[in-house]
Amino acid sequence: MARKKKVRYAVVGLGHFAQVAVLPAFANAKRCELTALVSDDPAKLDELSRQYGVEIRASYDDFDPFLASGQVDAVYLVLPNHLHRDYTVRAARAGVHVLCEKPMAVTEEDCREMIRATDEANVKLMIAYRLHLEEANLKTVEVVTSGQIGEPRIFNSLFSMNVTDEDNIRLDREKGGGTLYDIGVYCINAARYLFRDEPIEVSAFSANNGEPRFREVDEMTTCILRFPGERLASFTCSFGAADVSSYQVVGTRGDVRLDPAYEYRGKLKQHLTIEGKTKSKTFNRRDQIAAELTYFSDCILKGKEPEPNGREGLADVRVVRALYRSAETRQPVELEPFEKRRRPQPEQEIERPAPWTRPEPVHAEGPRGNS
Repeated sequence: MARKKKVRYAVVGLGHFAQVAVLPAFANAKRCELTALVSDDPAKLDELSRQYGVEIRASYDDFDPFLASGQVDAVYLVLPNHLHRDYTVRAARAGVHVLCEKPMAVTEEDCREMIRATDEANVKLMIAYRLHLEEANLKTVEVVTSGQIGEPRIFNSLFSMNVTDEDNIRLDREKGGGTLYDIGVYCINAARYLFRDEPIEVSAFSANNGEPRFREVDEMTTCILRFPGERLASFTCSFGAADVSSYQVVGTRGDVRLDPAYEYRGKLKQHLTIEGKTKSKTFNRRDQIAAELTYFSDCILKGKEPEPNGREGLADVRVVRALYRSAETRQPVELEPFEKRRRPQPEQEIERPAPWTRPEPVHAEGPRGNS
């Protein structure tokens, strides 16, 4: 791979996010090219192949022979959560690198099997934590770790959206749906990379207003995470409330807040307050997915281990599972020690220009219906 100039990708799964964010990102990404599309929807394959000039197409039934053909070096998995393990293992066995959307998988066992398969095949596995490369979040990491707000003691966050489409995959329990898997994972990950540590105990409370769309998953869940050093993180995520995306870290001298914090479409804004004086900074929109593709391609070509690797994905999934156990039993859940040496660093920031337009999806609706 070191002799190659570009990594050839297949995008596997052509749902809403793949169409509005992943496919357009290849135009702004470096050291990679969109080579193939994988889907069972002929209309998607026909239209998107023409739109992006992609000649190679495959169905899910043809996935294994397609991988064996040697036409791609890596796959970007934009599949339902419950399929991540299967498709990662199959790609690894074919010697193909894997960039997998978050959450990494539904269970810790699935995550460990994905790590084992890619390690044994000597291929790279990266979990798509786009904010690990994003300016506003990395600048906030720098604020917290530099001591500007004193000793960080409290993290709190809100992440909510109104999932109006009752058939949306986020509301399907069997396919890994639920607020914690879909958006709560952002809050967990942010608490972990801002505190630079792993939680040791968690508690959660789920609520459901009884609407038919929430018959299988939680409408919202509020969580508390205890970290070493007697630090606390709390967050609420919801599929039944207005769009909110923010987090705050409070220290002994001040606080820093990002609002919005987790979005990929628009500008992000940071508010830093130290001893009563507040400064605000707006971070312009960038193509976070193009940055992700650029970073992973560089890791493949140079033989480097990605920072948000399989253990990063496993770290979040184990917390998600513990939180749902707590919500079910109405009891706190202790977590076993978990070693995580690498964290997002400010030097990981990658700037890629934002796309000019947002494509009209083919046979795909977003979480807010036709939004």
